[in-house]
Amino acid sequence: MKLIDFDGLFDEKLAQFMEENKDKYTEKQWEDVIPKLYKKFGDTYVSRVKCTPKEYYAKMTDEQLVDTLRAHIQEDVPTPEFLCAEIESRGEAKTLLPLLYDDDICAVAYAINLLGDNEQAYDAYFEILTKGLADEDVRSDITDIFRLHADALKERVLQNYEKGLGEEYMLEILSRVKARDERVYGILLSAFQSGINTSVHAGYLAAYGDERALPVLLKKIEDTTIGFVEFQELKYAIEALGGEYDEPRDFTDDKDYVAVEAAAIRRAKEEDGALKS
Repeated sequence: MKLIDFDGLFDEKLAQFMEENKDKYTEKQWEDVIPKLYKKFGDTYVSRVKCTPKEYYAKMTDEQLVDTLRAHIQEDVPTPEFLCAEIESRGEAKTLLPLLYDDDICAVAYAINLLGDNEQAYDAYFEILTKGLADEDVRSDITDIFRLHADALKERVLQNYEKGLGEEYMLEILSRVKARDERVYGILLSAFQSGINTSVHAGYLAAYGDERALPVLLKKIEDTTIGFVEFQELKYAIEALGGEYDEPRDFTDDKDYVAVEAAAIRRAKEEDGALKS
C-alpha cells in the first residue's frame, strides 16, 4: 500500500481551520482544541484513500501494518497515531515482535517504544542484550525496563551472567534486586574487585545497598592513583551505603577535574553576564 502522510494532511486542514477561527480561541484553548480535532480527523473521510484514516489502517494485515510503520520510519514521514492505535488494538507483541529483529535500528527502537514493558517481548529483549543486537541506546532502554523487574527476572539474569552473556547489562539489572541474595552480592562485589569499570561497578554496589561492601570501597578510595571521576563515584557509593570519606585529595593535574572546573567557571561567567544584562 502507498505511504500516506495523514499527519501532513491534518496539518493542512488545521492551518485552514486556525485561519478561519483565529479570533475564536486563545493560545491556551488551542492546546485543548487541536488534539480533539486530530481525533476527529481519524473518523473523517479522505477522498485520496476513499476511507477514513482509521479505516485505512484497519484494512491492513498485521504484516502490512509493520511494513507501513517501517516505511514511515525509513522515509522520515511522521507516524500517525492512527497507525500506532491500530497496531495496539491487534496486540503490540504479536504485531511488533518481528520488528525487534529488523536491520533498521530506528525501527527496533520504535518497536520497543511501542511495546514497552510487555512481558511477551521479554524473550526478544533478552536476546538483544545477550547477543549484542541493536545499538547501545536500544540495549540501555531494555535494561531500564528489566531493572524495574529485577527480582522477578533474577534467576534468568543470573544464568545469563554465569554463561558470560551480556554481563554488564546483567550486572546492572542485578544491582536493582531488592531481596538479599548472596549470589547477587558476590557477583557485584567480584565485578568491582576485578578492577574493570570500577566507577560503574561501585555504582552497582551502591544501588544494591549492602553495607558489607563499605570496607572494600573505603580501601579502594584510599588508592592515590585513582582519577577524579573514579574518586567521585567511589565517594558517592560510600555515602549511599551510609559511610563517609572526607580525606582531602589533590586532582589539579587530572584532566577530568580540569575539564569540570573549566565548565563550572564558564557557566558561572555566563550566569553572571545574564544577571548583569
